[in-house]
Amino acid sequence: MKSKKQIALALTLIISLVVKADEGMWLPQLLNAMNIKDMKKNGLKLTAEQIYSVNKSSLKDAIVQFGGGCTAEIVSNQGLILTNHHCGYSSIAYHSTVEKDYLTKGFWAMNKSEEVYTPNLNATIIQRIEDVTARVLKGITATSTEAKKDSITKANIKAIEKEAIAGTHYESFVRPFFYGNEYYLFIVETFKDVRMVGAPPSAIGKFGGETDNWMWPRHNADFSVFRIYANKDNKPAEYSPDNVPYKPKNVIPISLKGYNQGDFTMVYGFPGRTQEYLSSYAVDMIMNESDPLKVSLREKRLNIMNADMLQSDAVRIAYASKYQGIANYYKKWMGEMNGLKKYDAVAKKQLFENQFNDAINSDPAKKEKYGNIFPQLQKVYAEYKVLNKQVDYYSECLMAIEAFTHARNYINLMAELTKKQKGLANTYDKTITEYKKLLFYKGYNKPTDIKICEAMLTEYIRGVPSNSRPYILDSFIVANNNDAKKITNFLFSNTNFVDKEKTEAMLNDFDKYPQLYERDPVFYITSAIVKYYSSTVFPQFQYDEREINELQKLYVQGQKEVFKDKKFYPDANSTLRVAYGKVNSYKPKDGVEYNYYTTLDGIIEKEIPGDEEFDVPVKLKELYIKKDYGQYADKNGKLPVAFTASNHTTGGNSGSPVFNAKGQLIGTNFDRNWEGTMSDIMYNPNQCRNIVLDVRYTLFVIDKFAGAGYLLDEMKLIK
Repeated sequence: MKSKKQIALALTLIISLVVKADEGMWLPQLLNAMNIKDMKKNGLKLTAEQIYSVNKSSLKDAIVQFGGGCTAEIVSNQGLILTNHHCGYSSIAYHSTVEKDYLTKGFWAMNKSEEVYTPNLNATIIQRIEDVTARVLKGITATSTEAKKDSITKANIKAIEKEAIAGTHYESFVRPFFYGNEYYLFIVETFKDVRMVGAPPSAIGKFGGETDNWMWPRHNADFSVFRIYANKDNKPAEYSPDNVPYKPKNVIPISLKGYNQGDFTMVYGFPGRTQEYLSSYAVDMIMNESDPLKVSLREKRLNIMNADMLQSDAVRIAYASKYQGIANYYKKWMGEMNGLKKYDAVAKKQLFENQFNDAINSDPAKKEKYGNIFPQLQKVYAEYKVLNKQVDYYSECLMAIEAFTHARNYINLMAELTKKQKGLANTYDKTITEYKKLLFYKGYNKPTDIKICEAMLTEYIRGVPSNSRPYILDSFIVANNNDAKKITNFLFSNTNFVDKEKTEAMLNDFDKYPQLYERDPVFYITSAIVKYYSSTVFPQFQYDEREINELQKLYVQGQKEVFKDKKFYPDANSTLRVAYGKVNSYKPKDGVEYNYYTTLDGIIEKEIPGDEEFDVPVKLKELYIKKDYGQYADKNGKLPVAFTASNHTTGGNSGSPVFNAKGQLIGTNFDRNWEGTMSDIMYNPNQCRNIVLDVRYTLFVIDKFAGAGYLLDEMKLIK
């Protein structure tokens, strides 16, 4: 008979191992085996093959990886795609000038001839996904060293990728899953001619600004519209006026019927990165050390940038996309560390680790294989967290100084020039041609960088001990009595790397007098920084990461072996995934409960006339006063704006389509609630919510506000 302690432990194990319907980012080709029964039980009306199929048209054929870091969905048979405003933001900023300020005023092409090509913007569509684990690991034996395993794995992957696309126009890549316990091959089609079609003004697309970012309730129309173009054979091609709108294999229908609390939802997209299987040592480092440091450093940068952006439209446009990117993760990390603390995440991880140990200790073979995982992780993290702090100071402090990041690029240029002078293969001519375009200065303001340099050097001097700094930089700091302002003034007064005219002159005779620029103080300091971190910090940091990865690989393997009834989903790694849950409200704290949807009424309530974040366009207010909502109002006559659901999402899911049970588009995913940003590390079903732009508000803005209703003629609307 089992003791009460054993029964309690068993119950605890069951509770901890259950994966809620809401949790998980599942590989679509495995839905039939893993999830489809549970999805149908929760309301899904589709088959697994309607979601993912290689041989037939399926929803996967309308899901687009947008720009490498977001998701988009195809909503017309002419290649029209919807994504987030913040995903299209850099493209909108690229085409904006003080005279044509599309960020402030919005942009709408009223016909295809007005659509604007955006250089370097790609749209990628998955063709098929294949399990190649056995082929990748072929040749690896129990006695293979880690170096040998790595060499064999890389060689096998390269061969698999090459063979998979031989004789085709497709591209391929293989990604590891579960820390290298599994490998999958992805065959993709990448379109390089993507044109901007429409974007609302920031007062609508970014309504609420950074104040509302990662927050609920939410009231911004976070969408933009692009179109994929192909050649006359409907295949990817470089930009050409002769290209035509892409004809997709599948088009997503759009529902105007709305949703109710508890309705089934499904998100289909390219989530970026999660770390759900981390140990307590990793979570402790992230929660108590890494996140707080990065938040502190970014906050100082953002304050400086914001002040300068408010003083100048030119600076605002130049830094708009950059500021958004820095601010996004600043606030995300803040919410993440607060959510982890509130959830008592480290203690929960430790409890699970104890349960894992209890389970393996009863089996000598499992104890022999897995029993040393946690002692080894503890040992590695003691060193790794020290190195991680140094890496954070490098990336978030030193390389937050744009003069340094700009000069860092020239280290490569110097290396390529040396190769050219020695008669070796090189890319010097191609690289310097790109540099001569001087694109860096389109988004650069020297006075702002001077302030950031002083602030970041102050933090670096305060936070990094002398013996952990590059010798040359430390000597420079000591010689200037730890005075960051004095150091900054010297650097910016004596460099060619922060002035457009000086850089242009430098590049024109760079191959004749490269030694002149090697002695430039910004280049000299930057080179010393890069050399120190590249030779002293990064190698050991990467070595520890590999060791941690191997231990994590063993840990996940052990969990699968010990807890056979649990369904494991792989961490996100920018590959195609399905998440499912339900439309749901939540309670962020005692005495507070949020509704699951917002309406245009809330925008009017939040309005602060003239405020950068909460100003409401006159036309939108006029439409509100007249209640001119057309077919986009809900059954109560309100205009819906956004809603929350319990789908497990992360960065990269921005722009993902959110489907109802019938596979019809009801919204575009654009954020998570602040309390739920911890879901990249631990999913709390009571707090984690994805935030979705209601497609009815998207269509309302396109039609009623922008007057671009002709775009709706391309779409399949379900009324």
